[in-house]
Amino acid sequence: MAKCLQAMVSGAVFTLLAAGTAMAGIPGLKGQDHVGITVPDMAEAEAFFVDVVGCRKAMSFGPFRDDEGTFMQDLLNVHPRAVIKQITLMRCGNGSNIELFEYEAPDQQTEMPKNSDHGGHHLGFYVEDIDAAAAYFKEKGVRTLLGPFPVEAGPAAGQAILYFFAPWGLQLEAISYPGGMAYEKDGGPVLWTPRDQ
Repeated sequence: MAKCLQAMVSGAVFTLLAAGTAMAGIPGLKGQDHVGITVPDMAEAEAFFVDVVGCRKAMSFGPFRDDEGTFMQDLLNVHPRAVIKQITLMRCGNGSNIELFEYEAPDQQTEMPKNSDHGGHHLGFYVEDIDAAAAYFKEKGVRTLLGPFPVEAGPAAGQAILYFFAPWGLQLEAISYPGGMAYEKDGGPVLWTPRDQ
């Protein structure tokens, strides 16, 4: 068995070397499937993403735990006694899905990271009209930061952004660039966008 496996690996390495640099990155990569976010309360998170953002709930499942072994640590790099109470997957327009997790863990940290922290993050949602989005957030009582802020110079010129928050502190962004961004005129790779879907 070991010799058979060694021969298979050697053959695969030879194939990759023969292909030269034509195969860069993860073999068969098609795109981003989802973003996973841990939330403190699943019912609150589902309600926010459905009722405020406009996503659709596709499915939920769980719980998952291992009360004796190291399965959770080995599979997910979390505390061995961590419990995933529920997982919910959301479809949000024509973009990457969102996978929500509600965990309990002995070493769980509950402070939300800032964008400047290691592991800091935000979810960006493309909107057709940033001013309409801002008015909607105000009507819904959603906390926002400065903006909508138009970017008028540099490669991102043409976009306008507005950061907003989920009730538990998750930072999100509304972004719009209906006429495209300045960098697109350079002839290089163009970012995927739901704008044209």
